[in-house]
Amino acid sequence: MSESTARLSLRQQRDYQFVNRFDAVASELLSDEPAPLGQGAGPSPQQLLGAAVGNCLSASLLFALRKYKQHAEPIGCEVQVDTARNADRRLRVGAIAVRLNLGADAGQIEHLDRILGSFEDFCTVTASIRQAVAVQVQVFDARGAQLK
Repeated sequence: MSESTARLSLRQQRDYQFVNRFDAVASELLSDEPAPLGQGAGPSPQQLLGAAVGNCLSASLLFALRKYKQHAEPIGCEVQVDTARNADRRLRVGAIAVRLNLGADAGQIEHLDRILGSFEDFCTVTASIRQAVAVQVQVFDARGAQLK
């Protein structure tokens, strides 16, 4: 039995543009394929996947920091989603690279090794898609020093 369920609906607006409606959220999101298929009027499905991974990892890192009563906000995140053709020449998401940026220097954060060693395991989206897509995660502090 499912512990929780997320629901959303999509409705084609025109061509490759779809209006995305999320249950319990009043706002809508327009998604679109980039040219030449679409017009790029909204994020593509690949970008939405990257946003889901980046958001989940950012929230998981924030949760881990707060669990140890540490403050490293604001957290920034950059995501790169790479597509490649498979053996059948079909485009597939091949890899996702995520860069998380903390809003504090590493020296100001207690229990940093524990936080960095565990936060990815609690990211529902990343842990789920890693079964099919390589996801690389890097973490940097406010000075730009790579921590992970």
